[in-house]
Amino acid sequence: MATYAIGDLQGCYREFRALLDKLHFDPAQDYLWLVGDLVNRGPQSLETLRYVKNLGAHCITVLGNHDLSLLATLAGIRPAKNKDTTGDILHAKDREELFYWLRQQPLFHHDPQLNFSMVHAGLPPQWTIDEALIHAQSVSNLLRSDEYLNLLGNMYGDEPAQWSDDLVGMPRYRYIINALTRMRFCTIDGALDLEPKGAPGSQAPGLLPWFDLPERRSASTRIVFGHWSALSATQRHDAFALDSGCVWGQQLTAMQLDHPDLIITQQSCINCKNN
Repeated sequence: MATYAIGDLQGCYREFRALLDKLHFDPAQDYLWLVGDLVNRGPQSLETLRYVKNLGAHCITVLGNHDLSLLATLAGIRPAKNKDTTGDILHAKDREELFYWLRQQPLFHHDPQLNFSMVHAGLPPQWTIDEALIHAQSVSNLLRSDEYLNLLGNMYGDEPAQWSDDLVGMPRYRYIINALTRMRFCTIDGALDLEPKGAPGSQAPGLLPWFDLPERRSASTRIVFGHWSALSATQRHDAFALDSGCVWGQQLTAMQLDHPDLIITQQSCINCKNN
């Protein structure tokens, strides 16, 4: 039995299956952690969603920003953009089943035995792991409820940028969603700046990668995350970036979480380069 974490799939189904073959993944015994952004930009989002869904309890996936955008599109709240490659999902006979399944997925996952957590983008420095679980669950509860349309219709926007325990209602949920699914850089006091997307060193003065912020309260737990292909699968002792830009013609990355050496395995892009 093994547990593997894999970076952003974004509809790169052929590369995903080729990587699983390299890992000798056994869906009856092994486990997958997927860091979100299962869909969009790549050519086979529908096949990817169906396969991951059918893995059942042997696969844990957190929601990414592209997954949430797909939910908003399926709900009729957000029109598909020209660059979206999710039209096959919109017209699939099982679209409602996939829509319901995707709404059930969490935004954050923690395994105390492995001492690993998983999130799509990052964690604000103010949050402990326990607090992150509580805040993520509050969004999941709403997404899984009859109030999901209100959440999907009001989650867009960059404000509020700063966390406060006094935030309530939709501003609170919007901050949580932005932090967990969109953040890369923060100010020294943890305010989100959602615009820059480049590698560390390219940002404006006063900004730091979220995992480099001093006094980050989640630093004692190892975190796997995606969303930031410019990091190109950067590995450090407490934060492991797994988005290595497969959809942009690079590689899909897996890391074995239960191996003492945290073995990395990669699969090069086959034919999904998005120009």
